[in-house]
Amino acid sequence: MTAGRPPRVLIDATSVPADRGGVGRYVDGLLGALGKVCGQGIDLAVVGLRTDLERYSRMLPGAEIVAAPAAVAHRPARLAWEQTGLPLLAQQVGAQVLHSPFYTCPLRAGCPVTVTVHDATFFTEPEHYDKSRRTFFRSAIKTSLRRAARVIVPSKATRDELIRLLDADPTRIDVAYHGVDHAAFHAPGEEEKARVRARLGLGDSSYVAFLGAKEPRKNVPNLIRGWARAVADRQDPPALVVAGGQGHDDDIDRAVAEVPSHLRLLRPGYLRYADLPGFLGGALVAAYPSYGEGFGLPILEAMACAAPVLTTPRLSLPEVGGDAVAYTSEAPEQIAVDLAALLDDEQRRLSLAKAGFDRAKEFTWESSAEVHIAAWTRARA
Repeated sequence: MTAGRPPRVLIDATSVPADRGGVGRYVDGLLGALGKVCGQGIDLAVVGLRTDLERYSRMLPGAEIVAAPAAVAHRPARLAWEQTGLPLLAQQVGAQVLHSPFYTCPLRAGCPVTVTVHDATFFTEPEHYDKSRRTFFRSAIKTSLRRAARVIVPSKATRDELIRLLDADPTRIDVAYHGVDHAAFHAPGEEEKARVRARLGLGDSSYVAFLGAKEPRKNVPNLIRGWARAVADRQDPPALVVAGGQGHDDDIDRAVAEVPSHLRLLRPGYLRYADLPGFLGGALVAAYPSYGEGFGLPILEAMACAAPVLTTPRLSLPEVGGDAVAYTSEAPEQIAVDLAALLDDEQRRLSLAKAGFDRAKEFTWESSAEVHIAAWTRARA
C-alpha cells in the first residue's frame, strides 16, 4: 500500500440513536457519501447495531458490515464495549485506522484513531447541561484530543474553541463541514406542504416552525415567549409548531403555560422523515435561536427546504447561514422584534428562502467524505 492510498478503516456506528437525530444524520450522510467513492481506493468496515445493518449494507455494498453485540444498544454497555470489544474487532477486521464518530474513543485501540468532536458547548455553555452529562463529555473531549491521531470537527468555530479553551493542537484538527441530503431535504411542492398541515391539524393556517431536540441550549422557551409577543396582537396569528424529540428542558412547560389562550402552539414530537421538507418549507419562518452549535444542521436542512431561517450569530451558525439567513439574539424580547419584522415582510422572506436554498447546495456529504478520507490517510501515516 502506498503512502497516499487510503487505509482500511473501521467506522464505529454503534452510537447512532434510533431516532436518527444529529449523530444519526452525520453517520448516515457520511456513509452514504463514502459508498459513492468506495471505488476510489477506500477500504471500509462498519460496526453497527443490528437494526442498522441492512441500512448500512445498502449504503456501502463494497464494505464489510459487522453486527455489534446486542447489549451495546444500551449506553453503559456500549461505552464498556468500546474500550474492550471494539479494539479486538479492529484487529479482527484488519483495520489500519479506527474512526469514532461521537466524542469518545478506546484508550488502547491497537491502531491510530480518529474522533469526531461535534462541538465545544460543554465548555462554552456549561449551564445548559446537567452535571453528569457535562462532566462526562468534557472528560471525553479532553481524552480524545489527547489520544486521537486526528480530530475531525464540523466547523472552524468548533476548531477555534477547542484551541482556545483546551490548547488543542491545531495541526491535528481537520474541519469537515456537514452536508445535507438534497434528495431528502428539498423545496417542497404545495401538495407536500398541504399534507403536513393536514397531519398537524393546521388546515390552511400559517405557522412558524422549530425542529430539533428540546435541550436547554436550543433556547425553545425563549422562542415560545418571543413568538407569543410577536403574534399576540395579530388578526390571524400564525401558530408555532415545536417538533422533534422531547429532551429535558423543564422551562419549556413554563413557557407554554404563559402562552395566551387565543394563540396556537403545537408540540407533535417526532415527525416522519418524509414530512420534514413539507414541514420546514411550508413554514412562514423556520426559527432556531440556539445559544450555540458545533455546526447547525437544523438550519442547513431548513435552508435546503427553501425556508426563511431566523437564527442567532453564535459559534458556527454564521458559517452555515452566511448572509442567507436572518439573525436575532437569544433574548425573547429581541426574538419578538426580529420575528415580527420577518412576518411583516413577505419579500424578505422570499429573498431569504431563495438565498438559503442556493447556499445549502454548497454543503455536500461528498465534500465531507473527502476530508474524512484525507484525515484517515494522515492518521495512518
